[in-house]
Amino acid sequence: MAEPITSEPRPSASPTLEDAPSSGEVQEKPKATPKTRAFYLTFLAISVTTFLSAIDLTAVGTALPTISDSLHDTKGEFTWVGNAYALSSTAFIPLSGNLADAFGRRGIVLFSITFFAIGSALSGAAQNMNMLIAARTVQGIGGGGILALSEILIADLVPLAERGIYQGFLAVIWSLASSIGPPIGGALANVNHKAWRWLFFLNLPLCGLSFFLVLFFLRVRSPPGSVREKLAQVDWIGNTIIIFGSSLAIIGLTWGGIRYPWGDAHVLAPLIIGLVLIAVFGIYDARLSPSSGVRPTVPSDIISNRTSLAGLIGTSIHGLVSIALIYYLPVYFQAVFTASPIRSAVDFLPSGLLTAPFAFVAGVITTVMAKYRPVNYAAWCFVIIGFGIFTLLDADSSKGRWVGFQVLTSVGLGMLFSCPVFPILAPLPPQRAASALALWTFARSFFQAWGITIASTVLQNKLKTTLPPSFIAQVSGSTSSGGGYEIAYAAIPLIRGLDEPLKRQVQVAFAESMKEIWQVMTGISGIGLLSCLLMREIPMGVVVDETYALHHGEEGEGKKDGEKV
Repeated sequence: MAEPITSEPRPSASPTLEDAPSSGEVQEKPKATPKTRAFYLTFLAISVTTFLSAIDLTAVGTALPTISDSLHDTKGEFTWVGNAYALSSTAFIPLSGNLADAFGRRGIVLFSITFFAIGSALSGAAQNMNMLIAARTVQGIGGGGILALSEILIADLVPLAERGIYQGFLAVIWSLASSIGPPIGGALANVNHKAWRWLFFLNLPLCGLSFFLVLFFLRVRSPPGSVREKLAQVDWIGNTIIIFGSSLAIIGLTWGGIRYPWGDAHVLAPLIIGLVLIAVFGIYDARLSPSSGVRPTVPSDIISNRTSLAGLIGTSIHGLVSIALIYYLPVYFQAVFTASPIRSAVDFLPSGLLTAPFAFVAGVITTVMAKYRPVNYAAWCFVIIGFGIFTLLDADSSKGRWVGFQVLTSVGLGMLFSCPVFPILAPLPPQRAASALALWTFARSFFQAWGITIASTVLQNKLKTTLPPSFIAQVSGSTSSGGGYEIAYAAIPLIRGLDEPLKRQVQVAFAESMKEIWQVMTGISGIGLLSCLLMREIPMGVVVDETYALHHGEEGEGKKDGEKV
């Protein structure tokens, strides 16, 4: 049972949608909870693990061509170096939250860091592409757990009404790691054909530091019970269904239009079966009886109220449109301005550097106002306007224009990295935080795969009509699968060496094709704005779940010394 951790009295039960005040009523701002040395040391441990996961996720992409050449990849399997990590991390996020509820947070964080370290070591030692892909799968399991547990731990330590500032700090850390990751990857890739291995080996000291901090400073409580009792509480059937379902769906999305045509059974079979399994998972968890003693991976009350559902919809749409910008704005720089991969990473810095500050600003504003609806509305307006003006970019756009457009769009996308979590959690009791945050993280990761696929399909269809036929003929094998994503990445290295006027024609074709991506993302972002209409302004909680709260034994608070953490 959750207990108040502030000096203000508050019922232990969470507010419901029916008894929540309307958005126009004045809510009393709760007093901030005093933070102890144990809290800040614990937050440091969370921050280091977040940095660890983020820098690896972003550094590998710029080194992929070098990795592919070094491992003699002749089948185009290099794409799975990133896809395997994304697939496994997404699929295992719900299980991470379920295990954290049953066993407590600390052990699952240590388990995740260990998996990440093993995967990193194996990746750095890989002798062929198959070994590297398998190692990245192991690494992804750990990375997904780190992502989910970082959010869950913040929920355990800080009441929702105060959480915006601390989530903003994590966003700053994530942005810093994301910004320095690509240049590091590119720099190591340019040294020689063996230096890329240090992308993974350098994770090992960071893993060691993270493990040390978590082991000695992450002093949070664990629920009582034996290992057998806790294993019985885990939703093994539901998690098995969602792991297979999400994995199959992502495989179908990854293959579609690249390895196989969209109408091929190799694409349709995993995609359809995966989506059906995800639906079966939802039905199974909704009908899971409380008398079974099993903790459902996604309790029904998380998605049965319109406010939490609105936050999940917004998170999903944000994951979809933000990844489209991350993946395809560099394509614009490389294809239209013949920028190198490292140069395109530098040109993308306005987005990378501004996202985190505005995630922090959104969290602070939400905390100060004690309201989350205005911030969500404002964020989606910025995103819609930003993607809308991106459609004005052409082959002759100035640096001032594409930098300015990035600034405006990044304001909204940055705010949406933090603000949807408040409507998701506000209607729920603190005991639901782990399940809700695991679902939140899963939704964003899963719909990022859809964002890449939708954007690549749009680009494919437009490039087939705008690229000169003589140039398409030079892109060996790129049209056999009909994959626009493959055409783009196969074409970019050839553009710099083209003669005029063909070079100019190809650059204009890419610029015109990119406009359709931004138009589609503008429309999809409209769904995110409409989701805000479902939200009610519910007072944000000032309690945490004491089952997993911070242990202050050495400071005379919480549990006494000697009690099991």
